[in-house]
Amino acid sequence: MSQMDETFSGTKDVADALRFDEAGLDRWMRDNVEGFAGPLRVSQFKGGQSNPTYRVDAGGKSYVLRRKPPGNLLPSAHAVDREFRVMSALGKTGFSVPVMHGLCEDRGVIGTEFYVMDFVDGRIFWDPFLPDLPKDERGAIYDAMNATLAQLHGVDPAKAGLGDYGKPDNYIARQIARWSKQYKASETDTIESMDRLIEWLPGATPEQERSSIVHGDFRLDNMIFHKTEPRVIAVLDWELSTLGDPLADFSYQLMQWRAPKEMRNGFLGSDLKSLGIPTEDEYVRAYCERTGRDGLPKLDFYFAFNLFRFAGIVQGVYHRSLQGNASNAKAREYGAMVKPMADYAWTFAERMGA
Repeated sequence: MSQMDETFSGTKDVADALRFDEAGLDRWMRDNVEGFAGPLRVSQFKGGQSNPTYRVDAGGKSYVLRRKPPGNLLPSAHAVDREFRVMSALGKTGFSVPVMHGLCEDRGVIGTEFYVMDFVDGRIFWDPFLPDLPKDERGAIYDAMNATLAQLHGVDPAKAGLGDYGKPDNYIARQIARWSKQYKASETDTIESMDRLIEWLPGATPEQERSSIVHGDFRLDNMIFHKTEPRVIAVLDWELSTLGDPLADFSYQLMQWRAPKEMRNGFLGSDLKSLGIPTEDEYVRAYCERTGRDGLPKLDFYFAFNLFRFAGIVQGVYHRSLQGNASNAKAREYGAMVKPMADYAWTFAERMGA
């Protein structure tokens, strides 16, 4: 097991700041989860940043509880109700998500809103280089991930009951406005490249050609793979999902290929052929074939946008860590990542003539 797996995999005792009334949860689950039998035991997953996530073991069965974090929160952040809704709907289409059991919007139960779903037993890969897998299996993992995202982008939102899940058009413009606002709300230092991006991005946004359900944070460690097969059995962490531009979703994941190793453990500069991992061109070609596209123009804009957006997300994590309510102990280290990401985003803007 790699050091990264040891850091993020598995559970730990619940952090003091994230404890809640377990007796209240027990009562709620008896009333709302079919087949539930207590008593329950609660532990906290090591991974995850935004919404604290817990494992609940009871009666020989395991569940996952995901809640809003305690404390003062940014407007529209930590939307556990949206996560519950989108996974409930997608599960009915055959898309790989956990079975959902219930949403609780009564803060009196454990202090914040939360939902409960099945625990899915499989593999989560925290290191994108997949060091614990043989070379010939790595490509199959990435191909399964590519196919899963293409499948998501092929779901008809209206037929899935998600026609009103968001505004389908002008996704990028709305995202720029949202993350500019939330970045400023959590700003701790002036970062010149972030300010330049906030000014430049709106006027450079390309026309949106298609609309689909977008995950919003589609990456390797947000999915569970079958224990022995290169097959995705559950996609997790739908907090940022909505309707919008599928290319924003795909290019966000494609940043793995454009980021240097010191930034999100990216592939830039690595010999992917020797590792058995598809190149960027191969990964793009597979997605285009699956979604009926001829190619992906203006990727530099999408890279600038996604790095800006991710820098805004990371800034929010850091800001919460200063308040003492971020769900991961490493959150404070994230503050140092914001400026390099913003600076790198600006290099893509400059390639487009900014």
